[in-house]
Amino acid sequence: MRPLFKPFMLSCALLSSGVTHAADAPETLPVTLKVLSSNGFKGAIQAIAPEYEQVSGVKLDVTVAQASGPTPQTIASRLDRKEDADVVLTMGSSLDTLTARNQVDQSTRVDLGQSFIAMAVRKGALQPDIGSMKAFRNTLLDADSIAYSDSASGIYLSHWLFPNMNLQPQFLLKGKVVGSEPVGNIVARGEAELGFQQLSVLKPVKGIDIVGLIPDNVQQMVLYSGAVVKNSAHPDQAKALLDYMASDKGRHAIELSGLKPMH
Repeated sequence: MRPLFKPFMLSCALLSSGVTHAADAPETLPVTLKVLSSNGFKGAIQAIAPEYEQVSGVKLDVTVAQASGPTPQTIASRLDRKEDADVVLTMGSSLDTLTARNQVDQSTRVDLGQSFIAMAVRKGALQPDIGSMKAFRNTLLDADSIAYSDSASGIYLSHWLFPNMNLQPQFLLKGKVVGSEPVGNIVARGEAELGFQQLSVLKPVKGIDIVGLIPDNVQQMVLYSGAVVKNSAHPDQAKALLDYMASDKGRHAIELSGLKPMH
């Protein structure tokens, strides 16, 4: 008969050497990606997040931040302060600036969607004609008040388009610049008759009706792109998220948010 003490001695040796069963190993916590998104891409990433978290096991912690400007809440300012971040989703021009400042990894950049300027009125209000330049101009002249953002679309409207449409001098008195919230909120509260902003920003707002995009020949496209933040704690998972957003499933969610996905 073989001695019975050897298996016991072997198990003791394994325990003393630090080898344990897999069931005794500590559980690995799921990765959480810190995502900084400008407002124009907010709807898209929020639509993508639930399914992506389910299929990947990666959690997304999304913070909406200003794409540009002098305030401390902009994406660039947050990265300057070394706030934890893994992915940036913002306007292509802003991403160019972040790249020049060595805050994102240029090799990971993915262009995701195009955004266009739309016009909205309060829910249930008469929807004026903006289907041609003549109709658009008349609608602007007939309106009692208009609102636009202090970001790229509003700057384009107030500094280039409106001044070049030969509108009456008093038209300038109708304008209201909005910086602290979506323009749609101002329209929904009845504080402006017409509101102009990127479609992807207007679309989630309750209490408004979106009339449509402004005419093609005066439209301005804004490109939204993403990249992995330099010194990200999870660069591989961050790049995987960007790849997913550029896939068919990601593009579908981007389109539903009001952006035109890149192909």
